[in-house]
Amino acid sequence: MASYRLTVNGAPREVDAWDGDMPLLYALRNTLGLHAAKFGCGLGQCGACTVLLDGSPVRSCLLKLSDAAGHAITTNEGLGTPEKPHPVQAAFIAEQAAQCGYCTNGMVMTSVALLQRTPRPTREQAQAALGGNLCRCGSQDRVLKAIARASGQGEA
Repeated sequence: MASYRLTVNGAPREVDAWDGDMPLLYALRNTLGLHAAKFGCGLGQCGACTVLLDGSPVRSCLLKLSDAAGHAITTNEGLGTPEKPHPVQAAFIAEQAAQCGYCTNGMVMTSVALLQRTPRPTREQAQAALGGNLCRCGSQDRVLKAIARASGQGEA
């Protein structure tokens, strides 16, 4: 069995696995007990499993554990705490941007990456960034308002 060294939410972690091709998502959820990233489609099409790899959003259902080794991985759990949420998490709460909540992880992680690259995005830039994140509940408008709030622009 091989051992893979990861940095998850700023802390060194080691994951033992028989198959380095195992999706990072399985290691996060099943081995490390981090459940914010969700298994959605398993094909990288819905965005529910999004995490940040060295600050960029990636689909953890497609990323091999062996390819994640040596990189900094940030999950939604690593952004903030219930007592002190990350500004994007706080904006999602304030705008009530989650309905069923299944897509929320991916929306938050993608929004964090967007705001790191583009601190004051236009509504169109936010829509483009979230183009790969699906929400069946129809909360996209509230998600866009949350991004505007988190960027200090109020409503987009």
